Amino acid sequence: MTFAELIQAVHNRPQHVVVPPLWGQGRATFGGLVAAMIYEAMRAKVPAGRPVRSLSITFVGPLLMGEAVAFEVEVLREGKAVSQVLGRAVQNGEVVALMQGSFGASRQSAVEVPAVPAPAMKPVEECQELPYIAGVTPEFTRFLAMRWGLGGMPFSGNTSREMGGWVRLRSDVSYDKISETHLLALVDAWPPIPLSHLKAPTPGSSLTWTIEFVQPVAKLTTHDWCLYRAEIEHARDGYGHIAAGLWSPTGELLALSRQTVTVFG
Repeated sequence: MTFAELIQAVHNRPQHVVVPPLWGQGRATFGGLVAAMIYEAMRAKVPAGRPVRSLSITFVGPLLMGEAVAFEVEVLREGKAVSQVLGRAVQNGEVVALMQGSFGASRQSAVEVPAVPAPAMKPVEECQELPYIAGVTPEFTRFLAMRWGLGGMPFSGNTSREMGGWVRLRSDVSYDKISETHLLALVDAWPPIPLSHLKAPTPGSSLTWTIEFVQPVAKLTTHDWCLYRAEIEHARDGYGHIAAGLWSPTGELLALSRQTVTVFG
């Protein structure tokens, strides 16, 4: 199933969605897809005109592939302009991921500050692509293309504080308009930077993730390359704290991200 088909499945049968092994990240489902599916379930409960401003995700446990998962949504509060919503992915009676979202209509304000500019990056044609290799790279990378322009690939022994480059859904997927749902997958496609510091394969994953969206979302399609840059702010004792941003090909800020990641080595 493609990304679009799985997102549609959340709308069709939110209490019974089965993710195929094609979307694996080790024994678990790719976290960006998990977040995207919960978000879609939440968005369906929010009034029109209130785009998502911020999401906070906790990955409680692995969402297993090949087994049914249910998506539950609770509207905590609806104010005059802002809706606060809680979403859960539940599998085998246990919560495997939890998301709190803030959706807010635009307000009049005298405050206007330009967005953080996009970092300098080599053209996409000059950046090395991470190929999908069955049994070597995570299964979900068959659906997402990443080209490295900063830092090193996982397990390369590169100790840079930075990682980044270009990312998009692969060209064999549908030619859709980009939404926040897609941005979740694009941001989380990148591996935790601490993995590039290591010289041998070692498990690592996101523990918590907060992402904020710039509204309105720039007019892009799933075939457009987006620019990603992340930086380790601190790492020790098997945990890393990473700040990142995602920009359009023309330098428009799309999202700001912060993750706490775990590294088992």
